[in-house]
Amino acid sequence: MSPSLLAALLYAALTLLLLMTIAALRATLVITRQRAADAFTPAGDDVSPFSGRLCRAHANCCENLPVFGVLVVTAALGGHADITDPTALWVLAARVGQTVTHLGSGRRRAIRLRFLFMLVQIALLTTWAARLLWVAMQ
Repeated sequence: MSPSLLAALLYAALTLLLLMTIAALRATLVITRQRAADAFTPAGDDVSPFSGRLCRAHANCCENLPVFGVLVVTAALGGHADITDPTALWVLAARVGQTVTHLGSGRRRAIRLRFLFMLVQIALLTTWAARLLWVAMQ
């Protein structure tokens, strides 16, 4: 499996892991009768600050996974995996860093670090998109 496809698979697995964690947290609260099954807000802030960060981290992954996936698939199917392969695992590492930082703290320093991880992803994805568009127009 190419580095790009491996990174896409791991990115999807991370997104699924976050969703499973949300489900486990909420199921535990329902089973222990601390909450009714229909008593959760989508943002998760009503459960705890961690739950709110968990829901936002999951939403961040869901928002960015399609862009990452489309660029990887476009490169792979177009025969240009050489554009994404060298840095795909770096994008994933930045995503994991952003997610772990998001889950760990809501403090200002953590927010700044999380923003840095996001900027790395944006820079790499933008570079991929520009390069793929360039070869498509040739």
